[in-house]
Amino acid sequence: MNNKYVLSLDQGTTSSRAILFNHDGKVAACAQREITQFYPEPGWVEQDPEEIWRAQVSVAREVIELASIHPTQIVSIGIANQRETIVLWDKESGKPVYRAIVWQCRRSAEICEELREKGLEGVFRDKTGLRLDPYFSGTKLSWLFRQRPELLQKAERGELLFGTVDSWLIWKLTGLHETDITNASRTLLLNIHEQNWDEELLSILGIPPQILPELFQCSDDFGYTKSEIFGIPIPITGVAGDQQASLFGHACFYPGMAKNTYGTGCFSLLNTGEKPLASPNNLLSTIAWKRRGQIVYALEGSVFIGGSVIQWLRDSLRFFSAASDSESLAKTVENSEDVFFVPAFVGLGAPYWDPNARGAMYGLTRGTTLAHIVRAALESIAYQSQDLFACMGSEGNQEILTIKADGGATNNRLLMQFQADISGIPVIVPENAEITALGAAFFAGLHCGFWDGLKDLEKLWKARETFEPAISPQERNALMQKWHNAIRTTRDYAK
Repeated sequence: MNNKYVLSLDQGTTSSRAILFNHDGKVAACAQREITQFYPEPGWVEQDPEEIWRAQVSVAREVIELASIHPTQIVSIGIANQRETIVLWDKESGKPVYRAIVWQCRRSAEICEELREKGLEGVFRDKTGLRLDPYFSGTKLSWLFRQRPELLQKAERGELLFGTVDSWLIWKLTGLHETDITNASRTLLLNIHEQNWDEELLSILGIPPQILPELFQCSDDFGYTKSEIFGIPIPITGVAGDQQASLFGHACFYPGMAKNTYGTGCFSLLNTGEKPLASPNNLLSTIAWKRRGQIVYALEGSVFIGGSVIQWLRDSLRFFSAASDSESLAKTVENSEDVFFVPAFVGLGAPYWDPNARGAMYGLTRGTTLAHIVRAALESIAYQSQDLFACMGSEGNQEILTIKADGGATNNRLLMQFQADISGIPVIVPENAEITALGAAFFAGLHCGFWDGLKDLEKLWKARETFEPAISPQERNALMQKWHNAIRTTRDYAK
């Protein structure tokens, strides 16, 4: 296996990336290209599906060149992708009929409220483990069909295909219309108990079943790439939504193990084993993965605006030229001087699920500097994540002993230390930063025999650095109380 590799396609919200992994789980080559975001109206977020594809295939070819290998040395491809983002394309031409509606987009908030008023929240919650929120795919597609009835008519005639980003990439790579069970579990259309598309939910949302992709396990045979893409056909044997891929990449294979990804948003997942848990604190119950016929579930909490708050400070307010500058700037002050930043630009995720909330800052004085605001923005990422950990700790029937962390923001040591401080839990950053892509590679490599089993994978996960809590419980509780005051005020303002 010394000269063999698994190629991971890591299609995220802000960029398309490709990473080659060797048998030791080490990165042999990596390439990345940013994706354009469109904001046609407040709270709306879109992308160009063709740009997603062009960027993804471009970086995939680039890593092969960077590693100086031949495509025959790639044993398999794994795909991890931004979840809930929808693509609708013409079955005959393969062309998108609308821009991709991104998971962050809030345009279907009225549809969610309409369904709640009809008393349907419980129906969706019981079957899907999710909430009625614009975050999820189903109401985005329902909105599109309401706005463009001619597309609904084409869908009913079987002329259109629907999918999340994994389906779109698989279609472009193989010509097959498929998805995996984890991405399907984020659509509001899948019954996570029966593990199939649900006719009742499809009927409620007005979605023709014939446009849906075929369901597969995370480790499965998804077909072969078209020969013209890489010169030879390469099997795709692993697919998972990015957060489930991250959980698997962290080797959180057993109940009670948890991770947090610090990316555009923040996503905390807790492995709950073979049975889904209902959450009284508005966490989601979702499918963690399925392989060899065995299903594993997870509790999930989602923070909509995580690292993207730093992007906003960089791009919109021009506080600094590079996101990495945020740490050095924040370190010029000892603390935020009681400035609190609630980055509810697209509403609040778990445990609040308030689509109407909008961003706010509190505690500003004449002594407030740019550094205080940047520090408060960084701390907001940790505060939001701690809200999730607190809920998980009370619901998972087990204390969370460590937080395995990944994502670009883990390079910010100030943020990681503050996360440990405000949570009272050690935060462990892995040696391999490409955890999401590694999880996709694990799914693919297990199915094709590149790795033998979970014990092999556990040996590949190694810690780079551990951040221990360094403040008192009293100080921690006082800070969290002020944070929750800021949250309450923000939500009251939006009413």
